Amino acid sequence: MIAPFEIASDPQAVEDLQRRLRNARWNDAVTTDWSYGVERAFLQSLVAWWADDYDWPARRAALNRLPQFRADIGGYGVHFVHVRGSSANAIPLLLMNGWPSSFVEYQRLAPLLAEGSPSFEVIMPALPGFGFSDRPTRPYEVEPSDLYPELMTALGHSRFMVAGTDIGSGQATRIALHHPDRVTAVHVSAVAPKPAAPDAPPPSAEEIAYAQRAAAWTLEEGGYQAIQSSRPQTLAFALADSPTGLASWIVEKFRAWSDCGGDVLSVWPRETLIDNLMVYWLTNSIGSSVRYYYEASRLRPPLRADDYVRAPTGVAMWPHDLALAPRSLAERLYNVQRYTVMPRGGHFPAWEAPELYAEDLRRLAEAVLS
Repeated sequence: MIAPFEIASDPQAVEDLQRRLRNARWNDAVTTDWSYGVERAFLQSLVAWWADDYDWPARRAALNRLPQFRADIGGYGVHFVHVRGSSANAIPLLLMNGWPSSFVEYQRLAPLLAEGSPSFEVIMPALPGFGFSDRPTRPYEVEPSDLYPELMTALGHSRFMVAGTDIGSGQATRIALHHPDRVTAVHVSAVAPKPAAPDAPPPSAEEIAYAQRAAAWTLEEGGYQAIQSSRPQTLAFALADSPTGLASWIVEKFRAWSDCGGDVLSVWPRETLIDNLMVYWLTNSIGSSVRYYYEASRLRPPLRADDYVRAPTGVAMWPHDLALAPRSLAERLYNVQRYTVMPRGGHFPAWEAPELYAEDLRRLAEAVLS
C-alpha cells in the first residue's frame, strides 16, 4: 500500500515551462504598487528569474531529500511526507496544510518537531487534487477527513494528534468530529464556523468585532475564494496554461497573507516560492486544487449546530493571518485547553515562525498527553 516516492525528472516539461515563461504576454498597469493586485515589475522580475536562474535539478534534489511516499488507500493515491521522530515514543502527528501551500512550507517545521522533546512522528499528506496526490475524477469523490485516518492506520497508528492551518485546520476539526476515538489532541490555526444552536448565548462583543473584521477581510481579500467556490473551472483553464498567471495568482497570496511588511522576499526566498509553484505546475493540479473550494462549500455536509470537538484542543492565532478568532468563539466548537495569540507570523507559520509553531504544539502535547 505504501511505497517511497521521488519527484521525477522531466526535461521536456521544464523546457516547455521555460518557453512559456520567456514568451509571456504582459498586461499593462496603471500603478507601480500592489493596490490593484500583483505589482508588474515584481512579477516580471520573478518570472525572469524563474525562467533563467532557477535551478530545478538542484531544487528537485533538495526536495527529494525529504522522506516522501505514496500510499494506495482504497484505490486512491495519497502523497505524503513522513518524518520519523528521534525518540522511540514519538507522538504520531497528522499535520495538514492549506491552499495555496504544499509540503514545501513545512521544511523548517518538520525537523524541529521530530528532534525536540517531546518528539513527534510527523505525517504530512497532500490533499486530494493537490500536488502529487491523485486528482479526483468526479465531484466530491474523496473526503480527506475520512481518507487520512485510513492512512494513519496503514502506518500503524490507531491514535494520533491532528493539526493544521487554513484548510488543514478544517480537516483537523472534521477528523476529530468523525473519528473521536482516534484523536488524542487537536491543534488549529483557524476556527471552523458552525451555525449557532437555538439555546446558544448571544455573540459576545469580541465575537461581533471578529465578525466585522472577517467581513472586512472578505471584502478586501476574499475575491479568490468567491471565484474558486463558484467558477473554479473558468479560472483553472487560464492558470493551467500560463505559469506567469499561476505565479501571479499564488504569489500575491503569499505576500498579502505573510508577516512580511509588504516585502514577500524578506520572508520567502525566491527559490522557495518557485518550489511551491513547481509542485502545482508540474502536476497540473491548480485546477483540482481550486475545485476543492467549490466542493467544500457546496457538496460537503456542513457542520451542525450541535457539533463539538471533545478532544483537547490548542488554538494558535497568528497576528498577520486572515482574521483572529477570539477564544469565546473557539470554545463554541472546541474543547479549548490552550489559546495563544502569537507575537508574530501569518498564514504560513510552518515557514514563517516554525519555532513558535513547534513550541505551541509541544506545550499542548505536554499538557494533555502526559
